[in-house]
Amino acid sequence: LRLRQRVDGVLHETILNEVNIASALVLRLKLMAHLDISEKRLPQDGRFNIKVRGQSIDIRMSTLPTQYGESVVMRLLNQSSGLRPLEESGLPPELLARLRRQLSRPHGMILVTGPTGSGKTTTLYGALSELNEPGKKIITAEDPVEYRLPRITQVQINSKIDLTFSRVLRTFLRQDPDIILIGEMRDQETVE
Repeated sequence: LRLRQRVDGVLHETILNEVNIASALVLRLKLMAHLDISEKRLPQDGRFNIKVRGQSIDIRMSTLPTQYGESVVMRLLNQSSGLRPLEESGLPPELLARLRRQLSRPHGMILVTGPTGSGKTTTLYGALSELNEPGKKIITAEDPVEYRLPRITQVQINSKIDLTFSRVLRTFLRQDPDIILIGEMRDQETVE
């Protein structure tokens, strides 16, 4: 059983000799994430929440069938610590100033791109926190909704029922928004 964890961008590995617990561990995690425990041939995504020392930890889980069994990846999000302000996003000062100038404009579009773990979510939620005030209606389409924010209408994408980014976006335009956040642009229709 190989356990790997990424801490501050560095991947660490621990190998356990208890190979026989691997399938039981995957089964238990799939149950906690409300995944289909009988499905081992297709990837699955889920989430669950645990409390650790009084802190609420939201865990996003992804499974992937591999040659040697299922690979499980979990991403931990500390709901109790709250959101980081933009100053803590890791952006260089000059880029942070440019982003804030763009956020203050009445119209426009801002794209936040980068690889997994690069701070896209931290940047987006930091920007939403700065924009979130009673006089603005903010609507988001996310997959998944990572942090629940007051005053913001957040929609969880669900492709199983055809609640896609493009479908939600068409409806958003009839919801009188001041600001729209689209978590991902997965297809041409959403981009257009």
